[in-house]
Amino acid sequence: MAHDSTAPTERSINDVARITGTTSRTLRHYDNIGLLSPSRIGTNGYRYYNADALARLQRILLLRELGLGLAAIAEILAGQRDDLKALSDHVRLLESEKQRIDRLIASVTSTIHKIKEGEPLMAEEMFDGFDHTAHKDEVEQRWGSDSYAASDIWWKAMSAADRATFVAAQKQLAADWATAAQRGDDPESDEAQALAQRQFDGLVGIPGTPSEGKAGPPREYYLGLADMYVADPRFARNYGGQAGAEFVRAAMVAFAAKRWG
Repeated sequence: MAHDSTAPTERSINDVARITGTTSRTLRHYDNIGLLSPSRIGTNGYRYYNADALARLQRILLLRELGLGLAAIAEILAGQRDDLKALSDHVRLLESEKQRIDRLIASVTSTIHKIKEGEPLMAEEMFDGFDHTAHKDEVEQRWGSDSYAASDIWWKAMSAADRATFVAAQKQLAADWATAAQRGDDPESDEAQALAQRQFDGLVGIPGTPSEGKAGPPREYYLGLADMYVADPRFARNYGGQAGAEFVRAAMVAFAAKRWG
């Protein structure tokens, strides 16, 4: 029996979501904001994507991996009409990011070695490759340049030990969220709501975060973060995948309903 190796000329939205590891919801969002339109919409209402649309999606996902916000990506794509040149630019950006990751690996490996050997740790070496400014454009786009400037000053004023403590706490919270999601906890359970409280408390006191005085961030900001965790694949990875991110959002929504009504 002959094998037909001809690739399909179009892919359905479900196929694209499966292949790229994103979600149909994200793809529809990209369409709604004019970032990625399907090549056609079938009579059944399904979106379909041809080779050109898939090439554009690849560029979008590459730029997302590099930490760019959707508005910045739209500007880049609007200004680059030459697909080959654009992809070449992306390769250079990826190579730059690879170098940064290599520095991170070397930094952490060095820390492991020094701990094992009882050698003194140098803060400059421990944090080589960490870039807290990676999401500068996105923060400024969402919440204004003053918010970024305030949080940047706060971060730079911290000692290396305080920064390490803060990062460790954030990683632990993400790990606890992922564990609760994998365990199948109810988003409204005491355990999940305790995590949502920690998520809320972690936002209090960070300069640049919209707040209602000592009461912490407002309802709209908190729920906006919950939605972003699901819509942005980068955040979903922090919580064990898309299902984990959806669990986090559900728990945060339940927390908001109890706190603000």
